[in-house]
Amino acid sequence: MSTTASSEKDRVVIFDTTLRDGEQCPGATMTHDEKLEVAELLDTMGVDIIEAGFPIASDGDFAAVQEIARRTRNAVVCGLARAGFKDIDRCAEAIKPARRGRIHTFLSTSPVHMKWKLQKEPHEVYEMVIAQVTRARNHTDDVEWSSEDGTRTEHDFLCRCVEGAINAGATTINIPDTVGYATPDEYFELIKMVRERVPNSDQARFSVHCHNDLGMAVANSLAGVRAGARQIECTVNGIGERAGNAALEEVVMAMRVRNDVLPYWTGIDATMLTRASKLVSAATSFPVQYNKAIVGRNAFAHESGIHQDGMLKHTQTYEIMTPESVGVKQTSLVMGKHSGRHAFQHKLEELGYELSGNQLDDAFVRFKALADRKKHVYDEDIEALVDEEIAHAQDRIKLVSLSIIAGTRGPQRATMKLDLDGRAMIEECEGNGPVDATFNCIKAMVPHDAVLELYQVHAVTEGTDAQAEVSVRLSEDGRAVTARGADPDTLVASAKAYLGALNKLTARNQRSKDEPQRRIHSTDVG
Repeated sequence: MSTTASSEKDRVVIFDTTLRDGEQCPGATMTHDEKLEVAELLDTMGVDIIEAGFPIASDGDFAAVQEIARRTRNAVVCGLARAGFKDIDRCAEAIKPARRGRIHTFLSTSPVHMKWKLQKEPHEVYEMVIAQVTRARNHTDDVEWSSEDGTRTEHDFLCRCVEGAINAGATTINIPDTVGYATPDEYFELIKMVRERVPNSDQARFSVHCHNDLGMAVANSLAGVRAGARQIECTVNGIGERAGNAALEEVVMAMRVRNDVLPYWTGIDATMLTRASKLVSAATSFPVQYNKAIVGRNAFAHESGIHQDGMLKHTQTYEIMTPESVGVKQTSLVMGKHSGRHAFQHKLEELGYELSGNQLDDAFVRFKALADRKKHVYDEDIEALVDEEIAHAQDRIKLVSLSIIAGTRGPQRATMKLDLDGRAMIEECEGNGPVDATFNCIKAMVPHDAVLELYQVHAVTEGTDAQAEVSVRLSEDGRAVTARGADPDTLVASAKAYLGALNKLTARNQRSKDEPQRRIHSTDVG
């Protein structure tokens, strides 16, 4: 979107604190190189301000902020500092190489923080606000001041501190909901009140920094924007202290998708959101929850049959944004026990199968049975299932049930039930292992002279619940046939494969018997 003069008042600046507040999340610490990689991507995707770290916290943090400042081409590079002069001076040194640098300094202003954390009276805190902003302003003309625990601060004192900070040179004023306590209506009124009551409020940009303790960080951030704030402080994937911060991807897409009620815009390239999410997840070793808005694995995935049917008819039935708009390749119709017939047929067509009538009915029934047994049904599972369905559609011998007794205390025993030309047969056999016992059952019920030349097992898909695919080759009178069977149970797959090969041999032998008869009939006609 172009930054025209008429629309500049509606621009929302994105202040990303993934590398500072996000990294403070227990267990989310990143290495030096990982921080540089994340910062480079944030800069490329259009983040306006990158809060690169807390320089006085450690030598490593200082080095990371300094190197990010040196490398960043577009974004403002910001460092965090407490009210102490040593903090502020160290921060100034770290951001010095930046093309554009910012010092973000903060101080608690709520009664509970002043009494128990700072152990200072309000007049002392006010004097510290003036001193810290003045010190920071001596280093740079871009200074942000935050009233820590702003949403629990008394209004009169908050307004006094904000006015003093602006007079001292602060160009950005942040009113954070540090403990995630506010509701959207309260936060809207708070930002509105401060902007209206503080005489010099027009000389600074107001910022929102919301935590997610009650799950309202994004809603509160957007409420603050509606009240006149024009900077949102957020993190990729919403990581951060305790329950995290407002998620960058969510605030960006909320304003983009619902621009009718949130008529604001950012400079973020939204097609890079998924990439950023994956990078931060990998760097912090924090997995993204599957149902996470915008970037979760299931954000554009549909398993319910009703939803899949609607999606196949028109994507807007269940998707309010395109997957491509956030960097996802395409919508995923996840095949599982909730999938309907329409989605199953669509998936088959995608995989190159054209089944209809009874074949489709039978394949769908077997798919549903498989989905009840497996958590995830992959394309390879469906291919194996349909290949087996097609191969065994005309089989004379069909597996009805199989039970196995196996383990270290032998002998192993199999009990099998077959359908042979519509007639039920049951047999129980022992064997040298469960597979041998299974095959002995088949030989007992369907006597034959075929020799097992190949028995091979491999997993169709990954995971402990993967389907096993078994290949069996039987040879008789110089003829060899191969068949495959697939099932989450390796022994059932083995039985299916053996019966598949036996059916092929039986059909071939029958054709050989019929051939002389067909030749006689052909001669008579001639």
